[in-house]
Amino acid sequence: MDLLQNIDVGSIMIQFAVLLFSLSIHEASHAWMADWRGDYTARYMGRVSLNPIVHIDPIGTILFPLLQFFTNLPLIGWAKPVPLNPSRLRNPQRDQVLVSLAGPGSNLIAATVAFILLAVIKIASPQANDIILHIIGTMRMPQQDSVLVPILGLLFFAFVINFALALFNLIPIPPLDGHWLLYALLPYNAGKALERISSYGIFILYALMFLGLFSFIFVPVRVLLLLLLRL
Repeated sequence: MDLLQNIDVGSIMIQFAVLLFSLSIHEASHAWMADWRGDYTARYMGRVSLNPIVHIDPIGTILFPLLQFFTNLPLIGWAKPVPLNPSRLRNPQRDQVLVSLAGPGSNLIAATVAFILLAVIKIASPQANDIILHIIGTMRMPQQDSVLVPILGLLFFAFVINFALALFNLIPIPPLDGHWLLYALLPYNAGKALERISSYGIFILYALMFLGLFSFIFVPVRVLLLLLLRL
């Protein structure tokens, strides 16, 4: 009961909204890149869209983030994979790598924009420094009657979640993008061996989460946040 009372509903709602939007950017970028490189499957299925509903995966978008509510780490997860037919790509081996990188790349762009806006507001407003410091230290928004609180909270979690999503998705474990990237780069036989273990990927991800091994994703995030505080 005490654990539930300590949950900051406002911060969690902002994180979940940011996560949904970030995953939508991620998957829409995969779909757009596949469409640009010659495979129109995702476009025909309505996946070149920022509408979160078309990308939601019950496990990666709902269950996995729910389990993270109690870890005091920003929410991460994955969405429904974009369908891809490599045979339709103009250059299957190269283009599959481009499609795999499009998702994490879009999250890095979103994180960069959020970081720049945070830095601009921090430099322009002395009050922003204390709010950002509080959010970094507690992963919660302070109880202050200021319009800057939700704005900085939104930008902060947009930066952290998008940066973490980019790194998280490059892990070479199914169903993450790093798995497809590795699959495209490996020789045929090694790629087939990787394909055979893909059904166990979700269990591996859960095991890593419960062991706390995903915390390494947030190391470069913390370094950038320290840089932000020194601006």
